[in-house]
Amino acid sequence: MRYFLGLLIIGVGFLITWKADWIMNNFGRIAWAEEHLGTEGGTRLLYKLIGISAIVLSFLYMSGILSSILRAIFSNSIQTVNE
Repeated sequence: MRYFLGLLIIGVGFLITWKADWIMNNFGRIAWAEEHLGTEGGTRLLYKLIGISAIVLSFLYMSGILSSILRAIFSNSIQTVNE
């Protein structure tokens, strides 16, 4: 199940990255992205970053590294609070 879900998210991330211009034309520009990510193509860049992030996180999930990273991050913070 992990691999099926991972491959599905990789496909969606690829489509978001590949069709960023189509998504922008159909859903419009995002003001925050245009202001902070560049004067021309800020929204496109945001969509591409979302797609690439989905792909990377999916590979981490499929290999089991994502759960190890999350466990390491949150277990240290919980131990510090309890002390």
